[in-house]
Amino acid sequence: MELVGLNTDIKTGRSPCLWMQAGVVRSKYCSSFYDCTSCRFDRAMMRAVDENKTASGNGILCGKRRKYIAHWIDKLKEIPSSKRPCIHHMKGRIAFKNCSNDYRCANCEFDQYFYDQYSVHALVNPVDLLTVDGFKIPQGYYIHRGHAWIKIEEGSSVRLGLDDFALRLLGPLDSVEAPLTGKRMNQSDSRIFIRRGGKRANILSPVSGVVTDVNTRLREEGSLANKNPYTDGWFVRLHSENLRNELKDLYIGSETRDFIEKEVRLLYKVIEESGGLINTDGGYLGDDIYGKMPLIGWEMLTGLFLRTVFF
Repeated sequence: MELVGLNTDIKTGRSPCLWMQAGVVRSKYCSSFYDCTSCRFDRAMMRAVDENKTASGNGILCGKRRKYIAHWIDKLKEIPSSKRPCIHHMKGRIAFKNCSNDYRCANCEFDQYFYDQYSVHALVNPVDLLTVDGFKIPQGYYIHRGHAWIKIEEGSSVRLGLDDFALRLLGPLDSVEAPLTGKRMNQSDSRIFIRRGGKRANILSPVSGVVTDVNTRLREEGSLANKNPYTDGWFVRLHSENLRNELKDLYIGSETRDFIEKEVRLLYKVIEESGGLINTDGGYLGDDIYGKMPLIGWEMLTGLFLRTVFF
């Protein structure tokens, strides 16, 4: 049996349904963030599986024009156990790991370990915000010079995202791609990517750490980050063991305010030098600055303000 696999749809940016990955259906993409219990397609497939089993039990054969439908788990059991993917891998949460428990997740030690260690237990609380030249900055967050932020949570855990300045500069995102759970990132690594249309940009990590959770909703709906950059728009969570040293390289409080003021002045300069017309909203730059002035150039804006290119 050929396993479709999680990584075959990187070009489309869509998440393949479990039934598709197992090879039961040819093409079906998940639109419910792998919440199968709320998925109408999953319920329809389960009914078809039950009908097939009932018919087979009564000695009734499927007609020529009706294909026998097996459960996706039964389909996966047809391949060698060493190649059977863990469900958490199929859902894009971890790198490849084979299932060694015959897909009995209820009594799987790794499944329990995963939810104990890596799932998000803390709610994302509302944030106190300050406004600097029309851009919102969060109280108590650390900001990297490339406009990624971190919020320290329990223990050595931090949540990471992109600030309001960068998101309004680049406009609504199509998707955010981040390393899978268990992967390591070093400070200023560029292993997180944002996409808009055919454009892509790297985001520098403010700190080092191991990825413990990924906001998978942003893979298909990156604009959620634009709507709530400091709460629901977070990218990843990291277990960071070197915070004491690495926080020295980040801005917080009045340092963040001064940093954003300088960035705004630099942005006005870039706009002026490009010959673009500045449309303001209440005296401030509005949303989707790149979309309104594309002649400035995506590469110019991302390289200069995300610090992925040094001018």
